[in-house]
Amino acid sequence: MRLERAAGILASGCLGAWSSVAFAIEDLPGGPKRWGLNLQDPVTEIAADLHWIHWYVMWVCVAIFVLVFGVMIWSIIHHRKSKGHRAADFHESTAIEIAWTIVPFLIVVALSIPATRMVVEQKDTANADLTVKATGYQWRWGYDYLNGEGEGISFLSTLKTPRDQIDDRLFPGAKERREANNAYLLEVDNPLVVPVNKKVRVVITANDVIHAWMVPSFGVKQDAIPGFVRDSWFRAQKVGVYRGQCAELCGKDHAFMPIVVDVRSQEDYAKWVQEKKAAISAKAEDPDKVWNVADLQARGQEVFAANCVACHQADGKGVPGTFPALAGSKVVLGDPHGQIDVVLHGRPGTAMASFKQLSDTDLAAVITYTRHAWGNQAKDGLVQPAEIASARK
Repeated sequence: MRLERAAGILASGCLGAWSSVAFAIEDLPGGPKRWGLNLQDPVTEIAADLHWIHWYVMWVCVAIFVLVFGVMIWSIIHHRKSKGHRAADFHESTAIEIAWTIVPFLIVVALSIPATRMVVEQKDTANADLTVKATGYQWRWGYDYLNGEGEGISFLSTLKTPRDQIDDRLFPGAKERREANNAYLLEVDNPLVVPVNKKVRVVITANDVIHAWMVPSFGVKQDAIPGFVRDSWFRAQKVGVYRGQCAELCGKDHAFMPIVVDVRSQEDYAKWVQEKKAAISAKAEDPDKVWNVADLQARGQEVFAANCVACHQADGKGVPGTFPALAGSKVVLGDPHGQIDVVLHGRPGTAMASFKQLSDTDLAAVITYTRHAWGNQAKDGLVQPAEIASARK
């Protein structure tokens, strides 16, 4: 009795805890919904087609299930031995063989006709109004606007939520901060911005390991494979913010690689393009400018926090067995040209990706910062942007 009572108390406690968590969750606009058992609401024709064929195939399966098991149950009841029925003795029934060949064939045809049309439409990336290249990195996305309005814009998109809002084990009060921010795992610092009702072609690749670019509300999921270029497309029919995630197991921080697409009206998109290009022009710096150590270190600390801290950690000690420590590193303390080469080109076969998408000044700053931080005292501790520009050639 005591064991049963204890089990009952434990079950009630678990159910209560689960219920409180479940009821604390709210719908996330453009993302998953509370008690969401269906696919996410579609905002493109592709996603709407996927919804339709999902339920079409589902009801075909239900009909087959009811028919087959109905015949089986009827046969068991009406041909049971207690009623005196004896098993039929027949061999090579032509009618049955024709039926079980033609009926499945007709079912496959009924499923394949709409499915083929949808697959062909999904692969038709021609005549796009806007082309964006999405590159997967561990663990962020890089976006380059290749054609259309916004051509020339490039930026990285990284999880915006600070680490101290995610990990209960390391940071007290993380739960309370998460509850105040329902989208804490699905928000980024720089979302992909596109215009509404325009065909957007997304050219997808990866820089290190296999990733996948997926936005359920668009009906888009395409693997990003290093060394290969794949593409997909969507035409969002509704203004709003839509969320997805990397859908491949790409490493220890796979869960922290969200995708956010901000769909805007044509007027708001044109305004964003102007503001983005103006900001890029304002940040354009003289590559021949000579910086002092203090200014480069201050900027390098910001660059490190935005791009490197997830792997190498804020204390520079890395993750043993996975990501090397920068504190006391032979690469960091050695010839600066060696570190420049690693940062520009990465290290094939490892999790160290190329960061050549960053500006010369940002790379010079972060290298200078690492050569002075955490007790490092590199002999050649100051790296200028001109050295990065020369190494790119």
